[in-house]
Amino acid sequence: MKILANDGVSQSGIDALEKGGFEVITTKVAQNQLENYINENSIDAILVRSATQVRQELIEACPSLKLIGRGGVGMDNIDVAYAEENGLHVINTPAASSSSVAELVFAHLFGMARFLHSSNREMPLEGDSRFKELKKAYSEGIELRGKTLGIIGFGKIGQEVAKIGLGLGMHVIATDEIITNAPITVDFFNGQKITINIDTVSKEELLKEADFITLHVPTQQDYIISKVDIDKMKDGVGIINTARGGILHEVDLVTAIEEGKVQFAGLDVFETEPTPAVQLLMNPDISLTPHIGAATKEAQDRIGTELASQIIALLKN
Repeated sequence: MKILANDGVSQSGIDALEKGGFEVITTKVAQNQLENYINENSIDAILVRSATQVRQELIEACPSLKLIGRGGVGMDNIDVAYAEENGLHVINTPAASSSSVAELVFAHLFGMARFLHSSNREMPLEGDSRFKELKKAYSEGIELRGKTLGIIGFGKIGQEVAKIGLGLGMHVIATDEIITNAPITVDFFNGQKITINIDTVSKEELLKEADFITLHVPTQQDYIISKVDIDKMKDGVGIINTARGGILHEVDLVTAIEEGKVQFAGLDVFETEPTPAVQLLMNPDISLTPHIGAATKEAQDRIGTELASQIIALLKN
């Protein structure tokens, strides 16, 4: 059986699939050429990340496809319902990248709380001539310990964020449309662990109480954070979005930063990817990364091996 890993897959995943008897093709095929490539090569399964779209038209036109795999959590680039209705397996790896995304949340938080985002730009330019001025400018950072972290979306990634927050000594609150409570187990290096049960609260309570708010929900029909929500937040709040572009109203965010309501933001995802709005790119109070939440070596290894194990179970057995 042939598997097209169109957005790439880790070597560990390739090795596991080849050991299972599959042929893995890592050629990057352009979106408009996918239909011909799949049919000409009798591809049985296609693996994608966020770049490749697997829509109804492609599924209809490629009868050899038996499985669609998403390396990651969100599957908004796949017509899942249609695929499953037509007998295709659709799989993803919801747990494999959770730790990586959670760590990026705190990379943004630490960076902005201690002005690293700005300091790392200014020091190479003026560190030798304006050292004392820069020291004064960046000496009013804040600690995360003791602050309230609000998590919107309390699935696997949100719960991983909670673990780190608890480990830092933060007060963690969360809201979710489905999950009402979750036991959060913080594991330590020496095998010890502690479990804290967190009951979710209303979105309104979270907006009111949180010092920092981080978003962990799938693609939505509408914004989950816009001006009306920002107005309910504490003055000086920090907002992090490593989930999906289009859930945070970017114009309202920039306005709130300019007005001083929001102290800073950290964005890994954008409404207009892959061309984020210039107002975001040029704003000194926004920490920016190019959608790399799941892009660690460890996460990609886990994604590859998890996809491989699911594919072997579904297509070989």
